[in-house]
Amino acid sequence: MTPTKLIVLIAFVRDEDGNLQPAFEPREMQSEDRARHEARMMAATGKYAGVIAWARSAQPDIGEYGPPEVLFQHGEVPEME
Repeated sequence: MTPTKLIVLIAFVRDEDGNLQPAFEPREMQSEDRARHEARMMAATGKYAGVIAWARSAQPDIGEYGPPEVLFQHGEVPEME
């Protein structure tokens, strides 16, 4: 099977203890441009501690994923694995 591209957007907020927590479940995006646009819009609101959009090649049928490539990052986000 041909690898596909997984494109994801997620934002983070701080909880009562100051720890970063996802603001919502990661959102799969249809294009890198759309992911960048949405991430920039979220960052501009000032509502989130951090926002990140990233992409990686994926072959989910065999469980293989390439290294993540950050498309847009603003504020504080956890380290990617």
